[in-house]
Amino acid sequence: MTNPIQDFNQRIIDEFRANNGRVGGPFEGGRLILLTTTGARTGTPHTTPVAYLPDGGDRILVIASAGGSPRHPDWYRNLVAHPHVTVESGVFTYEAQAVVLEGEERDRAFARAVESDRGWAVYQEKTDRVLPVVALQEIARPGPPNINASSPGEAIKLVHDAFRRELALLRKELSSDNSTLGAQLRVNCLTFCQGLHNHHTGEDVAMFPLLADRHPEAAPALDRLRAEHERIAALVEELREALSGTNLDTVRKEADRLTADLESHLTYEEEQLMPLLDGI
Repeated sequence: MTNPIQDFNQRIIDEFRANNGRVGGPFEGGRLILLTTTGARTGTPHTTPVAYLPDGGDRILVIASAGGSPRHPDWYRNLVAHPHVTVESGVFTYEAQAVVLEGEERDRAFARAVESDRGWAVYQEKTDRVLPVVALQEIARPGPPNINASSPGEAIKLVHDAFRRELALLRKELSSDNSTLGAQLRVNCLTFCQGLHNHHTGEDVAMFPLLADRHPEAAPALDRLRAEHERIAALVEELREALSGTNLDTVRKEADRLTADLESHLTYEEEQLMPLLDGI
């Protein structure tokens, strides 16, 4: 006999993996990961689609809501027993350590979640249990990140598309009628800014010198891309400054400026570098 919940989850998992993190249905347009835990009783791996919240740096937050059920979801009980988990973002796959937040730290994180989506409060109102908030801290590993791509060119396109999706989601959050410049929105934006900075730094330090050595004819394109990195860094800094204030219109304006420059930059980089990368 089939389990409707397991069947639904498997359809989401299959769609997520087939489309590099993009799904439709109830998760469309949201932030979603695939979380693989080790069964508390069985010791076997279990993968579940889970919504998440950015938390800055290499940490994300997940909430064991189970839709307001009186029982904790299986994935939560699993990670309490076995805190070492695997996270799939659609682009990256990485190992993480799960830490259940306690006390004021949990309450602050949950308040940020409610601020960004009232649905979390609805789930809490449905149950007597306190909905656990869990931090998933990426475990550092040597070497390049594990990107779900078959070639270097495809990898850069997948990373770029992830930035495109996140920036589109941020702009949607900023433009909603009930949007306020709250704590979680600030975290979302600043996490995006830090990720973009890390990506461009990695290109400047590693990828661009490698391409310059193997493809001297690409020097003009690489010079332009480095200059664009500096321009985008300045726009990111202006967005950071706007986020330190209270004027939502200013933040929207800076996000729009960054979007225009970044889309142009990403498109040019893909046109110029994907053929070179796939030839390495």
